[in-house]
Amino acid sequence: MKKTLLLLFHSLSVLCLAQKVEFKSITDSSQVFKGEIAGVPVTIQLKYKGIVDCSQYQHFVDGWYYYDKYRKKIPLTGIYDYGNLYLYNFGNKQKQNSKIFEDKITSPRLIEKTDSIAKTLKPKEILNFQYDQPSKEISGNFHLGNKTHMAKLLTKTPMIYRYNNYLILPNNKKINTYDFIDRYGGNELVSYASDKTGNRVLLYFEHTSNFNACGMCGASEGEKGYRVLYFTNGWNYKKHEDFLTESCLENIYDVTMTKSKDAKFLHFNIKKTTTSPAYILTVDVKNATAKKSR
Repeated sequence: MKKTLLLLFHSLSVLCLAQKVEFKSITDSSQVFKGEIAGVPVTIQLKYKGIVDCSQYQHFVDGWYYYDKYRKKIPLTGIYDYGNLYLYNFGNKQKQNSKIFEDKITSPRLIEKTDSIAKTLKPKEILNFQYDQPSKEISGNFHLGNKTHMAKLLTKTPMIYRYNNYLILPNNKKINTYDFIDRYGGNELVSYASDKTGNRVLLYFEHTSNFNACGMCGASEGEKGYRVLYFTNGWNYKKHEDFLTESCLENIYDVTMTKSKDAKFLHFNIKKTTTSPAYILTVDVKNATAKKSR
């Protein structure tokens, strides 16, 4: 009996050790896309070159594409505009005309004229992709001389600059908060816990309020708080809840925080705002939970 109990305890210890959660933050400044031009497979690589004016969603890109069969790189330069891509190959004047092109586009109003500005520089090839809503691919057009061909990117999102926050979970699972929470990143792993209801992961987050620095709260220090991610017993993602401790967007400021002597409980006194009454936020670090109370 004693041997059986020891064996059971050992098995449970191994299981607990196996339930390890890790966190990795990786910022992408370039992306490789698979796609097609006139039904022919191509590969496109684009890298972020900096915002045009205020918004991270409007920035210059530089890169290349090639037909997969030949793998000869053809240079591209252009604009990423809230998911839409405007890409140009200027032939043997690529470097010279790319600089002229970038010097001419200095504001969101001029981004609206991207195609007409580029055409004054007589591009040899034009690739345009229009992002409408998330799907398995993004459609576009390829212009060569007087001919136009259908083009597409085999991706759900054409975003180049990405704040990836990877959670490495048990059972060989890995998820990216970029894909199902938001694009702002800024997460940090605090703790994780399991019980009969499933598994939970507690994250602290801190990120800018708005990627558009010229928009509402664009110059603020950002949004701060905690979020709880809920998983099944088999570590399949179910949902998440966010709990703000500071926010320009929600007018949450001057929050006081106290913690228990063992630092297992964090208490935040959230004052009344224009949109919500005052409340106490309690973060249970050990059990990876958070709840509000009056």
